[in-house]
Amino acid sequence: MTKQSAKTSSANYRKTSGGKRMAQDAGSAFVPVEPFEIVVFGGTGDLARRKLIPSLYHRFCDGQISKKSRIIGASRSKLTRDEYLAKIKEAYQSFNPEVTLSDTKWNAFCELLDYVAIDVTSSKDWSELGKKLDASKKLIRVFYLAMPPALFANICQGLKAAGLAHKQSRVVLEKPLGHDFKSADEINEAVGQVFSEKRIYRIDHFLGKETVQNLLVLRFGNVLLEPLWNRDSIEHIEITVAESIGAGGRGSYYDKSGALRDMVQNHLLQLLCLTMMEAPGSTAADDLRLEKIKVLRALAPITAENVEEATVRGQYVKGKVDGEMAPDYLTDVELEESDAETYVAIHAKVDNWRWQGVPIYIRTGKRMRTRRSEIIIQFKPVPHSIFGEGTPVNPNKLVIRLQPDEAVNLWMEIKEPGAGGLRLKTLPLNLSYADNFTVRYPDAYERLLMDVVRGNLSLFMRRDEVEAAWTWCDGILNAWEEVGQAVSYYPAGSDGPTGAERMLAQQGDEWSDVK
Repeated sequence: MTKQSAKTSSANYRKTSGGKRMAQDAGSAFVPVEPFEIVVFGGTGDLARRKLIPSLYHRFCDGQISKKSRIIGASRSKLTRDEYLAKIKEAYQSFNPEVTLSDTKWNAFCELLDYVAIDVTSSKDWSELGKKLDASKKLIRVFYLAMPPALFANICQGLKAAGLAHKQSRVVLEKPLGHDFKSADEINEAVGQVFSEKRIYRIDHFLGKETVQNLLVLRFGNVLLEPLWNRDSIEHIEITVAESIGAGGRGSYYDKSGALRDMVQNHLLQLLCLTMMEAPGSTAADDLRLEKIKVLRALAPITAENVEEATVRGQYVKGKVDGEMAPDYLTDVELEESDAETYVAIHAKVDNWRWQGVPIYIRTGKRMRTRRSEIIIQFKPVPHSIFGEGTPVNPNKLVIRLQPDEAVNLWMEIKEPGAGGLRLKTLPLNLSYADNFTVRYPDAYERLLMDVVRGNLSLFMRRDEVEAAWTWCDGILNAWEEVGQAVSYYPAGSDGPTGAERMLAQQGDEWSDVK
């Protein structure tokens, strides 16, 4: 970017009271989408109030959503439109305390909003929803199902019976899609009776993150990296999604799910696919998804014979997180006993030509020491050090951080300045999004919602992807049950059970601790 263009870009933005840069004139930065209407089922739920409605508001402020569009919240709560507007405004201010809310912008946005009370398990209320929708059926119509997957079939059948799923309509399915292969297949089958595959958007918000998408550019847009992206140059790969929060507030769901179903089957396996996939023919949806499904099908099965060596299950007990004592899992979910895992670490293998013999370590957990999501590519050491035994040479490491601070760091060896002998120091080449991009870029849900309206399926999962992921995870779940693999306990505020350290040590590896 030239100095002049950088000045022009910066001039279009203002700092809010919280220090974030928000677009004032986004006409040159964001391409508007066609007018549309979206129905958010679960419109009073946490996801809608915390993410979906704020995301639509931000896209409206940045000029992507026209005033001809309509946003309809739908839930069982008996609310008036004004009560609903007050509810989502209160939620926005609560979840975004650092943002100065513009009354003018917010009031203009609220002109697009409406609300309908509907019980999706009943056939009575669908006509009320129909009255809120565009009678001409010319607008793109999006049904966002921010509800438990057990209700997806009911909703889709209700839409079909009421004649609301016209040719321009599409449906967004939130994860997790079922709790095993069988339930996922049943949901896919029921939804597929109403919407064709090209109108089904199985959403995973991790795929909307800037750094995740940048994986494709890093790998296939830079001649430096792609020749090294294989078993000849890479020692091992780590994928970590750690949360410092507990399972409180989600106990009824989480205890039936556990970390494997909640995180590995979707988020972590999607990150694994993008890291390990071959170059697609293009960025078109089917080209990308074809290469991802190949990775999932190449994952070596984990069975009762190797599950105890290849996996670690954990559950947090009380401990200190950020200097404050945090309760144990049972207290968080208000249960007397539970064997649900809040942590899982897996030694995975991809059996194909490129990755044969390269260990892939994936882990996720709650009440961890820090909140972070990252992919670490650990390269092999140099074959011979010319610097003598007293001067260690650390292998290169590529760190792709998704959160909390999106960045890409390539750790390399350099000479430490000064006299008194040659000393090496490991330092990163740093691409920090906050430091290098002064504009406010959309968060994951903002981007994905606009892609649904555009009809762009590239960042959404195809049916066979979901089912292949469940097939692999079902193998682990069945193996755990067969061998009776219990959870290991770890204190809140730690990096998980010590068994995860031993799992890597058996391969001569260790988890990276990159600051």
